[in-house]
Amino acid sequence: MAIKLDMGKAWNDAVALLSANKDVVLIVAAVFFFLPNAIATLAMPQATAELEAMAAANAEPDLQAMLDMMLAFYAEIWWILVLLAVFQAIGVLGLLALLTDTSRPTVGEALAFGAKALIPYIGAQLLGSFLIALVVGVLIALGSLIAPAVGVLLGLVGFVIAIYLYVKFSLVSPVIAIERKLNPFTVLRRSWDLTKGNSLRLFLFYLLLVVVLFVVTALASMLWAIFGIMGEQAGLFASAIGGALVTMASVAIFLAVLAAVHRQLSGGSSEAIRETFD
Repeated sequence: MAIKLDMGKAWNDAVALLSANKDVVLIVAAVFFFLPNAIATLAMPQATAELEAMAAANAEPDLQAMLDMMLAFYAEIWWILVLLAVFQAIGVLGLLALLTDTSRPTVGEALAFGAKALIPYIGAQLLGSFLIALVVGVLIALGSLIAPAVGVLLGLVGFVIAIYLYVKFSLVSPVIAIERKLNPFTVLRRSWDLTKGNSLRLFLFYLLLVVVLFVVTALASMLWAIFGIMGEQAGLFASAIGGALVTMASVAIFLAVLAAVHRQLSGGSSEAIRETFD
């Protein structure tokens, strides 16, 4: 019989994980999430500036010109974004290992595992994304062949299915980092099995968490915007540092939630979590 997710318990366990590991979480999250995001914001502001200038120069913005400019911009920096994604993927796996491994690994050992599990992690993520895109693409294509309205309707159905599949595959990173499973197909199947009977609960839990983090981010952005009064550079610096801090905290919280959800659905307990750090 499938274990029913207790959202309150999962949140309390996530808080306990972060509290018990606050020092190493701060170090890893700062290196892998704060610094890259802050540097990226400070080093690549030109696209935003050019978009704002283009919008100010035209009463009716040329959407095609803006799109072309953005495509050209990302065509130049795509490799930086790929390296950043790979770097942060190692941080995700390493941080999950630090949060949950009962053998109490050092930061170096946890990150070494993150590097080792990087290829299986990327493989599982790409495979899951491909399956989601395939389902949505087939539905839209079939609907468009019948009639545009049917294509739109099936597109909405595809969107719902995509969310469902995202929830089903949401425990990919904990399965790799905690259970040490490295076969992408096995990882996806394990995530699917763990979430069985809890898809709606997980969706509501994730949705609530995303809404709260979105509100916090919006409020923080308003605070950083005040520094814009001191000048463009001051505003950019405040936005970069503040945004990176919010991103770092959000990632750490979300990973702790995933670890707690995995612990609960795999048959663990709050007591087991506490014992890990006694």
